[in-house]
Amino acid sequence: MAAQARLRSSFIYLANAVNDLRGNWAIIAIVLAPLVLASALCLLPDALNLQYSLVRTFEPGTTSVALIEPLQTPYMPTARAAPRLPFPPWATGILHLLDGLITLVGVNLVVLCALRRMQAGQRMARGLDEGIEVYREAWRLLGPFVLVSALKVLAIAVGAVLLVVPGIVAYVWLYFSQYALIFDGRRSWSALLHSRDLMRGSFFRVTVRIGIFLAVWSGFNSWAGGIFFAVSLLAGSVGLITGALWAAIFMVDLLAVAVLYTTIAFLLAAGLRLYQDLSTIAAEHTALAGAAPLPPTAPLPSVNA
Repeated sequence: MAAQARLRSSFIYLANAVNDLRGNWAIIAIVLAPLVLASALCLLPDALNLQYSLVRTFEPGTTSVALIEPLQTPYMPTARAAPRLPFPPWATGILHLLDGLITLVGVNLVVLCALRRMQAGQRMARGLDEGIEVYREAWRLLGPFVLVSALKVLAIAVGAVLLVVPGIVAYVWLYFSQYALIFDGRRSWSALLHSRDLMRGSFFRVTVRIGIFLAVWSGFNSWAGGIFFAVSLLAGSVGLITGALWAAIFMVDLLAVAVLYTTIAFLLAAGLRLYQDLSTIAAEHTALAGAAPLPPTAPLPSVNA
């Protein structure tokens, strides 16, 4: 008996992720739509503050240019109080924190639950009904998922405080802890320890693959971010002229968040393929270690001439 499973190339995992999501984009769009809208609404107060600041800056009477001014007259700037923004910093800070929780917890949990149902072949007839079932499963696992995510972040933070390298090692060790919860039912520390155990004998190879996953994901989002920045400049100019700057920025934020969450789903699908191969390899090694040893070879009978 010999082990058959092996780790594949990083780009094979990425290509498999595309194939896995190709026929399920409608489900991914349905389950991500509420989170995209909630995240964009969390960023809306920033757009309103920006519009208010621009209006106060360029309103009549705030700036003036004197063509003829006596040289003897000293310049006396007029002190103006800073404009009071519609949303104070503490309110936008809370919304930023909420947006981070939506991205780090909500998106990961919902997408992983959707992927689990796809892998198990569970599918409702209507897309909306399937989205509701995904959210029901995500709601049941919300508490354990938050606990596993908090323990993971705490372990990575402790490693990062010690040195940068231990933080990176902890990140790779615990990369699959959330997969262990959703797909294998392991909770709390068991999920973290299971993720670490999967790395035995494959740490550097897995690290390279995770690094390539993150490089492809961040590179794509960098290009997308540059495009949305250019679009926001055009949309912002149109919104400033029409007096609906907040609406223009909100639409750009909505599209940018939608692209970000879609690429996160793509990254999670690639990680799922890698997690399943690691689980298969670990199961084969366990089977090999527990197999009964072969009986000793009996001596060959002598042949008398």
